[in-house]
Amino acid sequence: MLLSLATGDGTARADDGVVIDVNAQKKGTYPIALPTAVDGDTNAAREIAQVQSFDMSVAGVFKVLEPQSFLADLKTEGLGIDPQKWKDVGALGVIKFKATPTDLEFRLYEVSKGATPVLTKTYKRAGSNTRQLVHRWANEVVKYYTGEPGFFGSKIAFTVKGKKASAIYAMDFDGNGAYSVSNNSSTNILPAFSPSGGQIAYTSFMRNNPDLYVGAAGGGRPKKVSSHSGMNTGASWSPDGSKIALTLSKDGSPDIYVISASDGSVIKRLTNDKAIDTSPAWAPDGGSIAFVSDRNGGPQIFLVSASGGAARQISFNGSYNTTPTWSPRAGKKIVAYTTRDGGRYDIVTLDLDSKAMVRITQGEGNNEEPSFSPNGRAIAFARTGQGVFIANADGTGKAIKVWSGSATGVDWGPAPKD
Repeated sequence: MLLSLATGDGTARADDGVVIDVNAQKKGTYPIALPTAVDGDTNAAREIAQVQSFDMSVAGVFKVLEPQSFLADLKTEGLGIDPQKWKDVGALGVIKFKATPTDLEFRLYEVSKGATPVLTKTYKRAGSNTRQLVHRWANEVVKYYTGEPGFFGSKIAFTVKGKKASAIYAMDFDGNGAYSVSNNSSTNILPAFSPSGGQIAYTSFMRNNPDLYVGAAGGGRPKKVSSHSGMNTGASWSPDGSKIALTLSKDGSPDIYVISASDGSVIKRLTNDKAIDTSPAWAPDGGSIAFVSDRNGGPQIFLVSASGGAARQISFNGSYNTTPTWSPRAGKKIVAYTTRDGGRYDIVTLDLDSKAMVRITQGEGNNEEPSFSPNGRAIAFARTGQGVFIANADGTGKAIKVWSGSATGVDWGPAPKD
C-alpha cells in the first residue's frame, strides 16, 4: 500500500516520531532495513529474518531495503546502529534482533532519532513459538507507525479441491502450517471463520445433502446446525457471532435467511424472490447484508437491511459480479467481489459512498472469492489452478502466492489474540 510520511501530531503516537498516515492522499512508502542477526542463535536468526521480511513486505506500508545495499558493520554494531551508515543507504527505520535459546529481543530505530531505539521488545522462546513471536513483533511495529493493528499471525481458511471430494483447510496467513479442518472424505465447501476465530462454519455433503456445520477452527468433529432439504450454503456470521446468514432453498428458490448460530433455528427470511439469491456477506456494523442475485439478469451484488426489506443493486460494472465481502475498516463501506470482464475473473473493490472502484487483479489468470485481512489493508483470494494469494487492498503492488494448489472459497480470519 502507498502512504504518506508525516511528522508526528498525535495521530498515531504521542511522541514526535514519524507517523505513517495510511489515509493520506500523498503517496509514498517507508524504507526500512531488516538486517539478519550475526550473533546468538544463527539457525533461529535465519527463520526470524525470513518471517520478519515477509511480514514487513506484505504490510502494505513499508519498502524493505535489499540487504546487499547495507554499509554498516553488523558485527560491530550488534543490537545498536550507526545512524549515518543507515541514512546513507536510504533507510528511515532499522530493526535489529538477537535470538538466544530462551529469548528473542527486538529493537526498532528511527534513523533520524539517532542510536537510541524507539521500540524494544523481549519475548520468551518456548518450543516452536518463534514464528508467532516474530508476528507479534511485526504487529507492534505496524501499530507503532500507523496506530493500527497488523494482521500477522492471523489465519486463512479455504477449500482444497480434489478429484472426487474437497476439504476445508486452514493455515497461517503466510501459508505456514496448513492443516485439514474437515476430517471426512466428502465434499466440503465455503468455510467462514466466526468473529472470535475459534470456529469455522462450512457446508458439507457428508450426509448426501449440502448441510451447514460448525466446528472448532483447529479441526475435530463438527456440529450440524442447518440441514433443511436442499441448500444450506454460504455462511456469514453476524459481527457478534450469535447469528449466521446463509442461503436456504427449503421453500423453493434459493433465498437469504438468518439463523441462530447455536441451534440453527430460522430467525428471519431476508429475501423472497423467484431469482437465485446466494453468497450473503454480513457488514461489519451489523446493519446490512450484501448478497448475489440474478433477479435483474446476470449475477450482481445487492444490499439488504439485516432486519429485512427491499434490496438494492450496488454493482453495475459488467454483467457478472459475485462473492461479495466487506472491508472491516471502521468508517468505511467497501465491498470486494469477483467480477468477469474480458473473459477472465478478477477482484475489484467498491466504495459504496464515493462509488470509487479499485482493481486488485488484472491479466493474471482467473481470480475469485476475495476476503479482507483483519485490518482491511490486504485481500486474500484464490487463483484458479494456482493457489491462494494476498494483495494490497488499495490495488498497488504485486499479489503474492502463500499456498500452492487447487483452492477456492477463501476466508481470512480475525486478528490474533496476544
